[in-house]
Amino acid sequence: MAKEQKQVRELQEGSYVMMDESPCQINHYSTAKPGKHGSAKARIEGKGVFDEKKRSLSQPVDAKVWVPIVERKGGQVVSVDGNDAQVMDLDTFETFTMRMPEDESLSPDDEIEYLEYEGQRKIV
Repeated sequence: MAKEQKQVRELQEGSYVMMDESPCQINHYSTAKPGKHGSAKARIEGKGVFDEKKRSLSQPVDAKVWVPIVERKGGQVVSVDGNDAQVMDLDTFETFTMRMPEDESLSPDDEIEYLEYEGQRKIV
């Protein structure tokens, strides 16, 4: 499992956190002052890395949450077939098929960056 535990107060915008068993990138992070009956609370809003769903999380700042270790890797496009691209990893020379983003057009020999977490991959 490629994840680690951190306290909520250590998180910041742009980093990753697990919400509903899915890795999400933090879009907004805010804290509320400690009240009469408790500790400070943090509200985290994020977007799923692979499914693009918006999620939110509200926790005390001293609570522990899981943080996924999302790797950024480089690849080269081998071939393009419709919305799918066959990509070769530049480090391991492994080839695999990935779904292309709608707003991007790729051609063979293009170098790309992609995110990988537990077998899920996404072109950035």
